[in-house]
Amino acid sequence: MKIRFYLDPTTDLPHIYNHDVGEAEVEQVLANSDEDRPGTKTSRVAIGCTEAGRILRVIYVRDPKPDSVFVVTAYELRGRPLVAFKRRIKKKRK
Repeated sequence: MKIRFYLDPTTDLPHIYNHDVGEAEVEQVLANSDEDRPGTKTSRVAIGCTEAGRILRVIYVRDPKPDSVFVVTAYELRGRPLVAFKRRIKKKRK
């Protein structure tokens, strides 16, 4: 899968770096997400675990080209959103 990243205009680096998320982690979540649902407008939200065990939420848009996505942002789930995600996964696996 080809992945493009939104670049922060002040640094010209992928915006995900502002959230201490690496490109490889985003690839891991997109390749093996536990949830992938519609977001706002044309975006999608993928949530999944990285090889290191971090649970990330990745906001992306499907590109017109097949097997290609544009990642807007990604960040680690914490607090209530993390608890809710774990509850949904536990319920789904029963």
